[in-house]
Amino acid sequence: MIARMAGELDNDSVAKAYAGWAPVYDLVFGAVFAAGRRASIAAAERIGGRILDVGVGTGISLAEYSPHNRIIGVDYSEPMLRKSHERVGRRRLTHVEALAVMDAQQLGFRDAYFDAVVAQYVITTVPDPERVLNEFARVTRPGGEIILVNHLGAEAGLQRDFELWFAPLAGRLGWRPEFQWARLSGWARRHGGVRLIERRVMPPMRLFSLIRFGRSGGAGQAGDCGCGSFGAYERGAPPMNSDTLG
Repeated sequence: MIARMAGELDNDSVAKAYAGWAPVYDLVFGAVFAAGRRASIAAAERIGGRILDVGVGTGISLAEYSPHNRIIGVDYSEPMLRKSHERVGRRRLTHVEALAVMDAQQLGFRDAYFDAVVAQYVITTVPDPERVLNEFARVTRPGGEIILVNHLGAEAGLQRDFELWFAPLAGRLGWRPEFQWARLSGWARRHGGVRLIERRVMPPMRLFSLIRFGRSGGAGQAGDCGCGSFGAYERGAPPMNSDTLG
């Protein structure tokens, strides 16, 4: 078991933090995260098909996906997801099949359902990153990709010292700055069903990284999950696991 770090999170603290961020998220982070957002979407577009956007938040990325693909967005924060609903309606984003309040640690989709999973600035905001990565791998079809963009903590030096010092405050704001690449590479090695395709630093100031994992494994294709139409998911609805999805 990996030891808990100073910036480890829990679902309640994450939900509280992002309820506070929801009204100002696009203003504060929209431009800062733009390059990574575009790069992750471009990677997903090369695969195409049905794409899961985890941590869809206010839906700022949804209009950037091609209308030829089918997008499902999930987020743990109801206030953030309400912004997504408003944006989809206002922009008439018909390629968005559904939006769901959902815990990334327990995705309500059957195995191999998606061609690609995109998680923009998410993996350092969840209580158990390895469990979330396992879920990403489970719902991605063989031959598909898991596409992450995130800040990765420094390995050593003054930046590492600062990240460890800042971690308790950052945890209250909803993320962990000290999260290192070793956790991703270690997860991939232990999982055995994924391989690293790309790791590339991103602007601004090389603070972020685009990471792409290819999904290997046995035969499997994305199919019909029986999830219904856009807007059908709400917190408290029956979980959409492999039994209910058929």
